[in-house]
Amino acid sequence: MSDIERYLQAGTRENTRRSYQAAIEHFEVNWGGFLPATSDSVARYLVAHADKLSLNTLKLRLAALAQWHLSQGFPDPTKAPVVRQVLKGIRALHPAREKQAAPLPLQHLEQAIGWLDGEAGNASVRGDTPALLRCRRDAALLLIGFWRGFRSDELCRLDVERIQAVAGVGMEIYLPRSKGDRDFLGTTCRAPALKRLCPVQAYLEWIELAGLVKGPVFRRLDRWGNLGEEGLNPNSLIALLRQILRRAGVPGESYSSHSLRRGFATWAAANGWDLKSLMGYVGWKDVKSAMRYIDPTLSFGGLAVRPALENDVRALPKLPESL
Repeated sequence: MSDIERYLQAGTRENTRRSYQAAIEHFEVNWGGFLPATSDSVARYLVAHADKLSLNTLKLRLAALAQWHLSQGFPDPTKAPVVRQVLKGIRALHPAREKQAAPLPLQHLEQAIGWLDGEAGNASVRGDTPALLRCRRDAALLLIGFWRGFRSDELCRLDVERIQAVAGVGMEIYLPRSKGDRDFLGTTCRAPALKRLCPVQAYLEWIELAGLVKGPVFRRLDRWGNLGEEGLNPNSLIALLRQILRRAGVPGESYSSHSLRRGFATWAAANGWDLKSLMGYVGWKDVKSAMRYIDPTLSFGGLAVRPALENDVRALPKLPESL
């Protein structure tokens, strides 16, 4: 790989690059399309998969085709009126509710952390270091993921050397890249220490027990307690989260790694955070993105059979915008 190719590749996110490559392969190999494509062939491709793929997947395929044509110096066929009209027709004839991860309520987070703490205590008494390591890692993962509203890929890319944490004060986390940081400028995130369910304390306990001084914060653990060198795979977090919740007695099938992010957003909105503060804290760039994650709290003047949110959060201090 030449230096130019290396930098060009670094300028595109790895997930995006893989998705685009798979989309181009699907167009050419699976469907039998030819590149460069015409607007008519792109429209026929959309029609062929209108009832098989979601609208978001079809949009991703169009973005990949557009990127390929532009990078090769060809006109972009996806911008043709016929393609846009077909996409609009698919939206009308195949309406589908966008799938969203269920927000993780605070009481379920607390139940999971309580179970992990109990298991950690038992493991300590037994001298079971592998089990103790796993409990401390998982507790730190859940609490940082929830209170910072991190995506799964952001959690898996956290590095010890880019985090400063002081017990009883707070933590500062530097993310060199994230989904919303399209120019790779880096983002500094802060979170305060809390009286309970504290992400700072959980993080410090984990890295001290694991002896981590550099590299990924969250790593794979084998059955003997050996730590891997690489960070966890983001795709593994859904199974890990559901396993923790299930063992803690919480039905976890409806939750995914995004449930931590959406759970925090729902909690913050219910606790009086204004939208601007929440967007700045979590890292959303536009209101539409933020509103997809927030379940609004609506008042029916006491006529509702049960409140919209049942989380008992009165004992938990509200997070400030910064330390």
